[in-house]
Amino acid sequence: MHQIPFLDLKAMNLSLETELQRAFTDVLHSGWFILGKNVAAFEEEYAKFSGTAHAIGVANGLDALHIALKVLGVGAGDEVIVPSNTYIATMLASSFVGATPVPVEPRAATYNINPELIEAAITPRTKVIMPVHLYGQASEMDAIMAIAEKHGLYVIEDNAQSQGAFYNGRPTGSFGHINGTSFYPGKNLGALGDAGAMTTNNAEYDKSARSWRNYGSHKKYYNEVLGFNSRLDELQAALLLTKLPSLYNDNAERERIAALYTELLQGVGDVITPVVADNATSVFHLYVIRSKKRDALQEYLTQNGIGTMIHYPVPPHLQEAYSDKGWKQGQFPLAEEIAQTCLSLPIFPGLTDGQVERVVEVIKAFFAQKG
Repeated sequence: MHQIPFLDLKAMNLSLETELQRAFTDVLHSGWFILGKNVAAFEEEYAKFSGTAHAIGVANGLDALHIALKVLGVGAGDEVIVPSNTYIATMLASSFVGATPVPVEPRAATYNINPELIEAAITPRTKVIMPVHLYGQASEMDAIMAIAEKHGLYVIEDNAQSQGAFYNGRPTGSFGHINGTSFYPGKNLGALGDAGAMTTNNAEYDKSARSWRNYGSHKKYYNEVLGFNSRLDELQAALLLTKLPSLYNDNAERERIAALYTELLQGVGDVITPVVADNATSVFHLYVIRSKKRDALQEYLTQNGIGTMIHYPVPPHLQEAYSDKGWKQGQFPLAEEIAQTCLSLPIFPGLTDGQVERVVEVIKAFFAQKG
């Protein structure tokens, strides 16, 4: 049986094997492995890519969000508005600083936080709105920024899945006061290990973030705050710097594959295909369909050699880790419905049209049998 993987990181990285090996060799021969020239160069190039004045490399995407909250002085007693439909890291960052995450439901069509519901969730304790550009699609940032300005709130974008997406012609990761992203290997711009970054246009936030990531220090052995050890290392920076120029073409390829899926899946069973909002673009980190027969469909695809994943099977408010919050089944029904019906199909640079057609053929066969 011809296997179609959900994601082929090996092939994607081997396409740049010579360049990546050269980057590794350069770092090895330099003898400098922490906060050196490669981190500085990548930060400069990623800031340009993001349309911001500054980028600050850190160890992973969760640390990026955590440190961003610390930079803004968020702590115990504060509230952070987050999407109810997101990966748990968005909420964990708030919990790590002692703040309370306040979930807000998404739009059914785009899966991103619904700006029309945000104001009802604002209280005197609210300090931050943390929108997520989920699955690769830009959130409605103009509306979110207007709400934040009206109520005197900070905005931190969780841009882990949408590097290269735009809202109203402006890159994601450039709207908020300070923003976080992830370079986990499966991201559109993936390292060969954990890595992340923050982006900001504020020089003081940039300076503060650099201290927080480095033991609370700007000068070795002199510590201003109780900081963290969360530094993007030289090797991952060199590898990311090598891969960054390919991201434009890789994102375009993802968009082309997504368009083909959407075209071929029209009218197939009860499948709901992704919708991109007006003024937004998506770089399709994930291609997520929905079906009430999701579990059976996933099993059928697996039996036919096609890899899929569920992003995400349990919404954060129903995770055991948050059982102390008292959130109940049915409290955020749209997030729960998405969790019960969503299915991510294979999408990555190098996936062929023939493979996309094969995936769709199997989905059609499933519904022909199941009705």
